Amino acid sequence: MPAVEVIETSSLGDRSYLVSDGEVAAVVDPQRDVDRIFAAAGRSGVRITHVLETHIHNDYVSGGLELSRLTGAEYGVAAADRVSFARRPLLEGDVVVVSPALRLRVLATPGHTFHHLSYVLEDARGAVGVFTGGSLLFGTTGRPDLLGQHHSVELARHQHASVRKLAAVLPDHAEVWPTHGFGSFCSAGSVSGRAATVGQQKKVNAVFRLDEDEFVEQTLRSLDAYPAYYAHIGPRNRAGPEPVDLRKPERVRPRELVRRLRDGEWVVDLRSRQAFSRAHLAGAVSLGLDGPLATWLGWVIDWGSPLTLIGETPEQVAAGQRELVRIGVEGVRSAVGPPHDLAADPSLVRNLPRATFGDLAEAGPGTVVLDVRLRREWRRRHIRNAVHIPLFQLRERADELGDGVVWVHCSAGYRAAFAASLLARTGREVVFVDEEDFTAARDAGLPLVTDL
Repeated sequence: MPAVEVIETSSLGDRSYLVSDGEVAAVVDPQRDVDRIFAAAGRSGVRITHVLETHIHNDYVSGGLELSRLTGAEYGVAAADRVSFARRPLLEGDVVVVSPALRLRVLATPGHTFHHLSYVLEDARGAVGVFTGGSLLFGTTGRPDLLGQHHSVELARHQHASVRKLAAVLPDHAEVWPTHGFGSFCSAGSVSGRAATVGQQKKVNAVFRLDEDEFVEQTLRSLDAYPAYYAHIGPRNRAGPEPVDLRKPERVRPRELVRRLRDGEWVVDLRSRQAFSRAHLAGAVSLGLDGPLATWLGWVIDWGSPLTLIGETPEQVAAGQRELVRIGVEGVRSAVGPPHDLAADPSLVRNLPRATFGDLAEAGPGTVVLDVRLRREWRRRHIRNAVHIPLFQLRERADELGDGVVWVHCSAGYRAAFAASLLARTGREVVFVDEEDFTAARDAGLPLVTDL
């Protein structure tokens, strides 16, 4: 039986796959930093001969073209997708023969995109599983609105039909291997589980309980915003991404760092939000490596603007650089060391007050409570009289906040720290709530409202 290795990119909520027969392998939906793919192939002692895309991705820059260049592998992309590079154009019914013991049969499964493909893995006994990309996910499906709201109804109808088609042509024991749905904004709803078969999904996934109209209505109603940088990714993947550059970034000296901070350039502190709270450079923002750095920075940053990464070690900066090249943010500069060592002037070192929901419950008059979660989180439950400004809108809407100390919260603390640091660099007095679970707000006695 072919072996399938998962190469996970948890920070973006995606998976790539290496499927092999022990000698040769195919890769499905590779991320841009292809060195991870080579490492996986090396551990398995296999040679990559085929690279396949389920669709033109909107949430990350693909490594498919680069991987095929470096290995000489055949690169398979949907025939209907207009791209600017040579590839094998794939159609429904095509079979990609990786070896006599490993074949991938092409199924057209539009819905996430118009030309989306799925790949049924077959061995001598028949179908083993299916690589579903952004079609059938664990407990949900891929969202149908990434190509524009004017296509969302049509694509949702396609998605309903495609997922049911997969269930009709595959045996219940077939494994499901999706690309999206592990925190990715490409999923239409909440994902449940880490593994699944087609038969299991037929029992638990709502798409199999709803008729087409019900599915379309429920799916479109549940959709929330998605990151602004998606607008840059699809065109780049169609044009053919250039090779990834993970060379060590140029260092910024302390005086140059001060100038960047004072000019309001983007300086991102990669340490934990707890470390940032204790000490940071005035004007820096908190986006630690312990959360979805690329998602939130890519969503909020002025695309193409100068960017400096601060880490206590070169390894932290390298990790941040890797996260960002996956969404096409490149050319970063770096500064390495603790804040006190990087500050040309000791007065540039600040702290950012950190608190709990219990502290917020005891806060006195003049408190502005800011909720930076997404719309569907807010609608599910929120603190009475809180101001709701989703994080991705905060820079444009900060003037809506009243006077007083701003207490920022999200659901766990990561987004709150980023939001608080954005406000702090505009001169606002800010406290961020650092709790692992929003239910702590209820336990603290804060009045909650459900707004459905």
